[in-house]
Amino acid sequence: MARPERPFQIGIQRFGLGAGPASRDRLGPDIRAALLDEIRAERALIQGEGLPTTARGIQIVTQIEDRRRMERAARRQVAQQAPSAPAMGEVAPGAMASAGMPANPPAAMPDPEAIRLRDILHIDVKARIDHGLAAPAGFAERWVLFWSNHFCIALRRGQIMQGIAGPYEREAIRPHVFGRFADLLVAVETHPAMLHYLDQRQSIGPNSPAGQRRRRGLNENLAREILELHTLGVGGGYNQADVTAFARALTGWSITGFEENIDGYGAFVFAPNRHEPGPQQVLGRSYGQEGKEKGLAILRDLARHPSTARFLATKIARHFVADSPPPALVAALEAEFRKTDGDLAALARVLVTHPASLQPSPAKIRTPYEFLLASLRATGAPADRIPALANALNLMGQPLWNPPGPNGFPDDEASLVAPKAIKTRLEFALQFARPLGGRIDPRDLAEALFGEALSTETRQAIARAETRPQGLALLLMAPEFQRR
Repeated sequence: MARPERPFQIGIQRFGLGAGPASRDRLGPDIRAALLDEIRAERALIQGEGLPTTARGIQIVTQIEDRRRMERAARRQVAQQAPSAPAMGEVAPGAMASAGMPANPPAAMPDPEAIRLRDILHIDVKARIDHGLAAPAGFAERWVLFWSNHFCIALRRGQIMQGIAGPYEREAIRPHVFGRFADLLVAVETHPAMLHYLDQRQSIGPNSPAGQRRRRGLNENLAREILELHTLGVGGGYNQADVTAFARALTGWSITGFEENIDGYGAFVFAPNRHEPGPQQVLGRSYGQEGKEKGLAILRDLARHPSTARFLATKIARHFVADSPPPALVAALEAEFRKTDGDLAALARVLVTHPASLQPSPAKIRTPYEFLLASLRATGAPADRIPALANALNLMGQPLWNPPGPNGFPDDEASLVAPKAIKTRLEFALQFARPLGGRIDPRDLAEALFGEALSTETRQAIARAETRPQGLALLLMAPEFQRR
């Protein structure tokens, strides 16, 4: 039988990012106080030089795509003008110049100064991982991770997402996770990443000037996901008529400098010629505001709807505490949300202080990203091989900023302990532990991390390991480490 975990292990595992060997000394015995201390706006922010803004990310990706188009056009022209197919790598002397490019470049046109799409993404991946490693307990970062997954986007939705996935989280989510939910909701739904991900740029009011001219109509993706996944939840009281009316209210919401013929890049823009005229009725209320204000008014009302409070309270409790969350905790979170008009800092304080949140037995398993960060924090291993770490997340089923659908990555036990998922975790643990075995005694690390909470079975398994790397891998795969 597993021993009940002491309060420190419960707090650091369930609400934080995992302990290091010296965490108890740094944080002190009162883990609740350490968690509460991180409920501050500045703890959620990532700041640093070299991090691209959304505007800069879109601009860089556009420049890369333009350069690639020029290269392809030049090669097509070479192929069309040549009397016979040239040998690989050969180009006609004047072909590149006639295509608007320098004459006689190398076939692949290598540019050592040119940034690649992957480089843009990895700048933000490293900043995110470093931020998680530097966090004292990690509750603020866990809170960010929850909301980032709640309002998820996906890299696979076009190359432009490579440049704005990181900025989206830094600009739209992190500044608001300890503020009002209504402000977070508006920031997310008006960000270019969400507008692009859910095809809002394609939505045109059928009776708008653009709709009548182009014979194109509504795209309901954004409206539907806001109602179903971001606010009210399934069964939250809306119907198809509400989805359609909301979609009409959102027409005209788009992105500057991307599809619109407007100077500048990467900002929300309202295009009046695409907006469906007239009032719209959503959830029994008529909205007759002008322009973008109509959609914003609906968002603010959705943020305060009782169904939103219930849906979010249940999802938060389910993510942090148990797949079948304690009803008392859900009720307390819902009541706090409604009482404070969606104050997310107040909600976070209820979560970490409610008696049901510190039940003695771990009921959740770490997600792959949490497992990765916990492994780095526990061992002090450097996070200097970002492509390898990103690939590890891909193999473990949680590619960063690329969930399988708009409902985000699953965090229930059935999804996380499937045979293939456990196999890839074990492979990661073995690969991760191999270079660390020379400097880490897994027996000492296990005692430093878990102390009396370490089960006899885990202690014996580590002690009997044939090598230190094998013992460290066993520690990383132990229930004490995997579960929270």
